[in-house]
Amino acid sequence: MSREMRLWTVLFVLGGLALLAKGTLTESGLGRLYVKPARTAEQGEVIAWTAAEPMETDARLSPARTVGLWIAAFLTLGIFSYLYRDNVLYKLAESIIVGVSAGYYFVAGFWDSIVAQLLVELAPDFTRAHFRPGFDLTRHDTDWWFVVPLVLSVFLFCKFVPGVGWLARWPLAFVVGTFAGLRLVLFLDADFVSQIRNTIMPLVVYSADGSFLVWSSLRNLGIILSVLACLTYFFFSVEHKGAIGRVSRIGIWVLMITFGASFAFTVMGRITLLTKRFEFLFVDWLRLIGG
Repeated sequence: MSREMRLWTVLFVLGGLALLAKGTLTESGLGRLYVKPARTAEQGEVIAWTAAEPMETDARLSPARTVGLWIAAFLTLGIFSYLYRDNVLYKLAESIIVGVSAGYYFVAGFWDSIVAQLLVELAPDFTRAHFRPGFDLTRHDTDWWFVVPLVLSVFLFCKFVPGVGWLARWPLAFVVGTFAGLRLVLFLDADFVSQIRNTIMPLVVYSADGSFLVWSSLRNLGIILSVLACLTYFFFSVEHKGAIGRVSRIGIWVLMITFGASFAFTVMGRITLLTKRFEFLFVDWLRLIGG
């Protein structure tokens, strides 16, 4: 064993002993979650719980939440283990996360789409009696127009039946066409109309009392000039020489600053996710901070 390996082994052993001592000697414990009654019935029975600290009154250990905390911690460490190399623990954590996510969205899609939007229109009384007892019905008669999405949904499964797979093309074409039409309108409003609307601004800005606002005016002027410079860069009907060339080069600088800011925003978002995972490990699980 090399000297570096012995050093890392000693550090890991000391760290494990420190965590073990913190978990057994401190009051907060290691990887424990506590709850306290949030609402009780008239007979005094607890019907709702909320998170609590170990020192709070009526706080008690929650075995279910504690087990969930440890599972989440091991899955997080399993994902982090990929930084060392691809291993079985990482693949196991990845499979669990993907499988749980797929199962969750399957169940949520069933209740939010099939039950809440289809069955409640085709058989409202039956749906309320067997699926959603507390659902407040606005109508009790069947809306037969919802038979059309029901039939199209059944046609989707014809893809797995030999000989009638062509029937699945109809609902797919309907879904793709509807989605493309809706997204086209949203993209036009978000990426075209809204940007033009935001560019239409006064070059000279005054406050409510009539005083001249220097920085607001300079900001509006900078936005308009930057937009014009970017448009000039993408205007290829004129050769980029002379004044047009200089303005187009300013447009390149504006584009690079914009792309850099977008990339930095994305990186900061990923760093925020990483810090949240570290906060979960060090605060919620290990209780090294604030424990």
